[in-house]
Amino acid sequence: MNAAIHPAYVETKVVCACGTSFTTRSTKEMISTDVCSKCHPFFTGEHRFIDTKGRVEEFQKKQKYAESMKDVLAKKKAKKAGKSSDAEGKSLRELLSEA
Repeated sequence: MNAAIHPAYVETKVVCACGTSFTTRSTKEMISTDVCSKCHPFFTGEHRFIDTKGRVEEFQKKQKYAESMKDVLAKKKAKKAGKSSDAEGKSLRELLSEA
């Protein structure tokens, strides 16, 4: 193997967002991670959201908006149904005879 083309394989410190750290070997000197086996819900048994980019809040915001739009559309539909015109319910022959 040519030694000049391979990266250096050094001891690496891995630091989790929860504060846990451990040492391993890698080509990088330091690695930071959001979740480790000490704080991941699968290993801890806790039910919590792991949300690093606001995905949960974004989903909940979309759900609230969809509910509000259901209400708005229902009001529009009720308003339209209450505002029935004279032409509604008449046949074409009746409409032509009026003109």
